[in-house]
Amino acid sequence: MVHTPYPEDPPRGPRYLPIAEHGLIGDLRTVALVGSNGTIDWYCCPAFDAPSIFAAILDAERGGSFELAAAVPARTKQFYFPDTNVLITRFFTEDGVGEVQDFMPVAAEAPHETGRHRLIRRVVCVRGTVPFRMLVAPRFDYGAVAHTVRTVDGLVLFESSVRSLALTSTVALECDARDARADFKLSEGESAVFALDQVDGAVAPRGCAHAEAEHEFNATVAYWRRWLHQSRYRGRWREMVHRSALTLKLLTYAPTGAIIAAPTTSLPEQLGGERNWDYRYVWVRDAAFAVYALLRLGFSGEAEAFMRFLTTHISPGCGDGSGPLQIMYGIDGRADLPERVLPHLEGHRGSAPVRIGNAAVGQLQLDIYGALIDSIYLYDKWAQPIPSGQWDDVCHLVDWVCDNWDQPDEGVWETRGGRKDFLYSRLMCWVAIERAIRLATHRGLPADHRRWRQARDTIYRRIMDRGWSERRRAFVQYEGGDVLDASLLMMPLAKFIAPTDPKWLSTLDALTEDLVSDSLVYRYDPQASPDGLRGDEGTFSICSFWYVEALVRAGRLDEARLAFEKMLTYANHLGLYAEEIGRTGEQQGNFPQAFTHLSLISAAFNLDRALG
Repeated sequence: MVHTPYPEDPPRGPRYLPIAEHGLIGDLRTVALVGSNGTIDWYCCPAFDAPSIFAAILDAERGGSFELAAAVPARTKQFYFPDTNVLITRFFTEDGVGEVQDFMPVAAEAPHETGRHRLIRRVVCVRGTVPFRMLVAPRFDYGAVAHTVRTVDGLVLFESSVRSLALTSTVALECDARDARADFKLSEGESAVFALDQVDGAVAPRGCAHAEAEHEFNATVAYWRRWLHQSRYRGRWREMVHRSALTLKLLTYAPTGAIIAAPTTSLPEQLGGERNWDYRYVWVRDAAFAVYALLRLGFSGEAEAFMRFLTTHISPGCGDGSGPLQIMYGIDGRADLPERVLPHLEGHRGSAPVRIGNAAVGQLQLDIYGALIDSIYLYDKWAQPIPSGQWDDVCHLVDWVCDNWDQPDEGVWETRGGRKDFLYSRLMCWVAIERAIRLATHRGLPADHRRWRQARDTIYRRIMDRGWSERRRAFVQYEGGDVLDASLLMMPLAKFIAPTDPKWLSTLDALTEDLVSDSLVYRYDPQASPDGLRGDEGTFSICSFWYVEALVRAGRLDEARLAFEKMLTYANHLGLYAEEIGRTGEQQGNFPQAFTHLSLISAAFNLDRALG
């Protein structure tokens, strides 16, 4: 069979839902995005970074989708079954109310256990009568590989050279050469079940009767509630904090403990722009900050799993030559993540290019060493003592930082406009050395204390001397410049400078003046500091929560609380955040983003503690 990209399918309904109009379900190996209209328009199988099965969010005609909705005009509302990642989409029609219950059963979390990948959609009529329509239109390998359809013993098999899926249903299905569809009506109390299974290799197709769907639903609800019960957070914003924790858990790859940055690729930071990236990988920085957030809430098991990922899959010396570590890795620890463009996909609302892989893997970003060693320090402090073998790796990293902290790099925001002497990179190199000194002193571990202290103090003086602009009365983005950067909000959070130091308070005021808009914080001004890319971007939500924390630590609690409450209004209807917020409050960039949710947890925790 010759595999060619799919021709365009005829459009059905609105071409694209806004990014914010989605919920997330998953099984700790992959996820699906479910639109508020009942359509699954993003699903990769069998893992986060596998080629897509449904990708209509990136190309409404060629991407493929799983539609399930009322067949008559309806208002819709979407919510999570309380304290779980089971998603409910309700349809309010003239003659009744129906709902679709979407979930993915969670398999065993044992390392290397792949389990069955099953997506279950249960439709229930809760009042009156409601007609429904269903269409399963898979498009394998980002819509580039053709497939066939056949029925076997009541199952519909979608088979391609890269993946095979089985669809089971409790209502009659009709098939054509590529898709399966159904039209059916339910009365109050009646239900229908659709299950989509991966059936590759030794995994055989099986049905999903009403009783099995009920069992799987209850088991999935019980799993998520059992997991969330570990949380120690009892503060003011419990619902939002727990939704963020549940989201971070969904972004965890159970077989290795990896935590991905986001489950999508190429959702645009600006509509029509080129700032479209693949985030389905493990950024050392993001995952290290996630460890902090999860430990704060009491989820030590997730922190332990990530530490195991580090020691098993990432070791000093496996970088690309510019440093002992890469900035990101695959969910299985692989280092090779080549970036390529998929020209046959038009991109979300026409925002090309669509990229898979990420060329930033080859960048030098010195801040990752501070984030990583800080997470190890916190894990040792709040969970388990560091193993002796891992301490040897830490010493190797710290020695390298002592030798290389003054290199120019691409910085925390992965700019593609050339290396600079970024202040945030210097700051986090200071953190790397300072936390290692603390750890060695506390545990009595062997260390080159004299060398480490000398390097730490030299970095401190360098930041104070060259990172401060007398003209701006503020710390700046890079040495010798006058541009402000929101990453510097981490200075008091990392305990580099006292949160009430006059130099810091002046910097905080300058950042507020230049980069803050109604609690929303821009990373930097790309016009004043070109980053090698065309176009503008939205405000960066993690910076907005860093801003809240900086206000808290400066004692400006009323401002901090107002900024935090405003930020909560920018979440979507389910409490989820994409990477950025646009000018009119729209979600932009990959969705949902781990970085934002972990910073929400940290801000809520520290603000709540300060309020007493």
